[in-house]
Amino acid sequence: MGTRLEMKGISIEFPGVKALSDVDFSVHSGTAHALVGANGAGKSTLMKVLSGAHVHYTGDICLDGLKQEIRSPKEAQEQGIQIVYQEVDTALIPYLTVGENVMMNEMVQNMGKRQLVKWKELHSAATRILEDMKIDVPSKKLVKDLTLAQKQMVLIARAVSTECKFLILDEPTAPLSHKETKELFRIVNGLKQKDVGIIFISHRLPEIFEICEKITVMRNGERVTCRAMVDVTQNEVVELMLGKTLDEQFPEVNAAIGGVVLEVKRVSDAGKIKQVSLHLKAGEIIGLAGLVGAGKTELCKVLFGHTPIITGEVILNGRRLTMKTPHDAVKNGLALVPEERRKEGVLVQESVTANLTAASIGTFSNAFSFVDRKAEKEKAREMIAILGIRTSSGDAMVENLSGGNQQKVAIGKWLIADADVYIFDEPTKGVDVGAKKDIFELIAKLARNGKAVIYASSELSEIIGITNRTYVLYDGATVIELQTNKTNEEELLFYSTGGN
Repeated sequence: MGTRLEMKGISIEFPGVKALSDVDFSVHSGTAHALVGANGAGKSTLMKVLSGAHVHYTGDICLDGLKQEIRSPKEAQEQGIQIVYQEVDTALIPYLTVGENVMMNEMVQNMGKRQLVKWKELHSAATRILEDMKIDVPSKKLVKDLTLAQKQMVLIARAVSTECKFLILDEPTAPLSHKETKELFRIVNGLKQKDVGIIFISHRLPEIFEICEKITVMRNGERVTCRAMVDVTQNEVVELMLGKTLDEQFPEVNAAIGGVVLEVKRVSDAGKIKQVSLHLKAGEIIGLAGLVGAGKTELCKVLFGHTPIITGEVILNGRRLTMKTPHDAVKNGLALVPEERRKEGVLVQESVTANLTAASIGTFSNAFSFVDRKAEKEKAREMIAILGIRTSSGDAMVENLSGGNQQKVAIGKWLIADADVYIFDEPTKGVDVGAKKDIFELIAKLARNGKAVIYASSELSEIIGITNRTYVLYDGATVIELQTNKTNEEELLFYSTGGN
């Protein structure tokens, strides 16, 4: 069966943390192999070793029994190993065209040989790759004008433009709608037929059971098991990931609903948002449901002062707001936990403590603007304990945390700041089942404390599980308001896809 890729006894340490301990992993070309585990289990670290991003590991990497020396991304690519990371924007150059991004490796090689780039041939080659994969994106379109889903397809096309034997997909469906996910699976199945091995990291277990033949479960930097998909159930996978059974995922909110806190009246921006109206009460969690591209993120940014309001008004506690910047929103008691947490929600090259206190640094400063570092660190330690943030200390860099722990930091800074209205945009994107439950409990606690919460998500099961009322967005407009306990996922999907 094709080429066999093996990782044997892989271990790696970072300051204060043993991230991987004697891990074995193997995959055959022409198959899809799921790699799962709770946030911090070591999945991404293992794949960064395989793709040459982490070089100080011990253990062996073999292809068909022959040991390979992989200590750089270039050496991994020479062995046919490519990775598409979850944060697609960091891997693409936005002001270059699709074709230039797809053929990036060839462009760099030509520049190294001091050869002129033949632009017509480059775009023709890129177009052939895109058409062969049935990716409907023009080669000469700028990457900055693409959707997240299209950017991901471009990255996969770039990987395939080389002699790719094994493709690692890290949370590939996290930013995708149901329709876009089906399109990705079509591409994955096409690659399997061409004898490419797929390593598929995901927290969406139903998708794994649909697309993969085998599964490896990791926990706390170790491999727990490797099984055929037909020999395991979703519940068993969850229990293996967590090391315990998972109780009911969504908590009972039981919050007392108060008066109207926020009113949005016929709000439009210069782009996506069109005449949106909604209201939100104290102690209430409202859902913004819709597929990827429906305008949920854009609306969240409008409400947070990130994008100017062209028409309409926002009223908070009976007072019309004039918000020109997110700073204005924060002063008025609004908080946003954004979808793109690494770009907008956290400062990845700062410490956990600095991130947790960033939105409320004034409370730790005296009249002369000197920061009380002791009080700051004490508050951060308290929040780390409350949120269960897995970190060696408050001084650890946020970039070294897992996705779920980064999300907890993004939420924690607003808990310290104590806002009136909390806006969550896809808060469980790329987060494991255990961390999801923690986040749902945090949101429920906010509501019980009388806070007003907006929960924007394309995960319709989460909308049903956590909200009181739901507004469905389609093409930038609210199409219907529903009592969540009187609807279901099918009805939400009907309106999300333009049903009338």
